[in-house]
Amino acid sequence: MQCMNIAIVHDDFMQWGGAERLVLAMAEIWPDAPIYTAIYDESVLPKSFPKSRLVPSFLQGLPLSKTFYRQLFFLHPLAFESFNFNEFDVVLSSTTRFAKSVITQPQTLHICYCNTPPRFLWMTKNYLQTKNFNPLLWPFYRLILLPLLSYLRLHDQTAAQRVDFFIANSRNVAARIKKYYNREPTVIYPFVELARFAHIRMDTNENSPSVSKPIRTKNSDYSNLDKLGYFLVVSRLGGHKRVDLAIEAFNKLGWQLKIVGTGPEEKKYKKMAKANIEFLGQISDEKVVYYYQNCTAFIYPQEEDFGITALEAMAAGKPVIAFKGGGALETVVPGTTGEFFYPQSTDALISVLKNFNPMKYDSTACHTQAEKFSRERFAKELKVFIETKHQKRYHHYG
Repeated sequence: MQCMNIAIVHDDFMQWGGAERLVLAMAEIWPDAPIYTAIYDESVLPKSFPKSRLVPSFLQGLPLSKTFYRQLFFLHPLAFESFNFNEFDVVLSSTTRFAKSVITQPQTLHICYCNTPPRFLWMTKNYLQTKNFNPLLWPFYRLILLPLLSYLRLHDQTAAQRVDFFIANSRNVAARIKKYYNREPTVIYPFVELARFAHIRMDTNENSPSVSKPIRTKNSDYSNLDKLGYFLVVSRLGGHKRVDLAIEAFNKLGWQLKIVGTGPEEKKYKKMAKANIEFLGQISDEKVVYYYQNCTAFIYPQEEDFGITALEAMAAGKPVIAFKGGGALETVVPGTTGEFFYPQSTDALISVLKNFNPMKYDSTACHTQAEKFSRERFAKELKVFIETKHQKRYHHYG
C-alpha cells in the first residue's frame, strides 16, 4: 500500500474529555502524525499524550490567550486557515467547532471526524439557554454577537464544503451534518474504554439483581459507600446536562443518588439537593469504575450527540435510565440494557423510576452491548475508511 503522510487536527486542548480521548486514539493509530491545534494547556493533558507532536497556532503565543480562549472564539477559524498542509497526503480533522476550517490543496485529502456542528452557531437559542445567558446582555447580543455569529455560521458552512469526506460520531450527528452542511457523512461510532472494566465479574445468578460484586484495591477508601441501593450520575455539572432533573426527581422520591463530576452549576445543584443526594466531585478513574459497578442503575437525563458515560455504565454491567433523545437512542436497548423516559421532565423520570425493577436486567447483556463500541472496532473502521479514500485519491493524482 502507498505510504500515507497524515496530519491530525483538533479544535483545542483546553480541557480533557471524550473528544480529546478520540484524538489520542487517532494519534496511536498514526504514531508519526503531527497534531495541529488552535491552542493547548499542557496541564490538562494526560501523561500518555504525545505532547512533542503538538503544533499550536499563533493563538498559543498571544498574551492571556489561555485565560480568554473562549472569548477569542472568533479568531479560531483564522488560526486553522493559517496552517500549511501542503506536505501531507491526508488531513484528519476532529471537531465540534472550527478545526474543519483548514485549507488544503486539491491533492491533499481532508477527512473530518465531526462530533457535532458547532452548537452555538446552529442551535444558538438552545445553547444560550443551557448556558443561563444573562438577559441583561441581550442588547449586546443583538448589536454585536448576533452579526458575528451570522458571519461565523456562513464561514462554517463554507468551510464544510472544503471537506472531502465527513465522518459523524452517530446517526444523530449525521442528520445535523446533512441539514446544516448538505453533506452525506459516514457514521463511525466513538469507543468506550472497555479495559477499565475488564476486572469486573458479572453476576450471572438469574435470581439476584444484576449487581457486580465490589472489588477493593489497595489504598482505596470506600468506607462511606453503600454497597447497594443508590443510583448514579456521572457528568459535567453544566446546564445542558440536565442533572437538575435527576436532583428534582430524587428529592421527591427520597432515594439515594450519587453524582460524580464538577462544573459551573455545582453550587446551584448542591443548594437544590436534599440529604439523600451526595456530590462526589472529581474523582479518579478507579473510583468512578467502583461507583459504576456498585450502583443500582445509571441516570442519564441529558441529550448528547453520542454519549460515552451511558456506555461506561453498561460496560460495568449496569442498566441505564436515559432521556429518549440524541445518541442514547443508538446505544440503550429498552427492556434489555435500560429504559427511556420522555418528555425531558422530572415527572417523566419519576414515572420510569417508580416502575423500574433492577431484577429485569442482566449485567452480561449490558456489558455485551458496550462491547459493540470497542476501541479496536473504532480504530479498524477509521483506519480502513481513511486508507481506502487515500488510495483512491492517490490513483487519481498519481
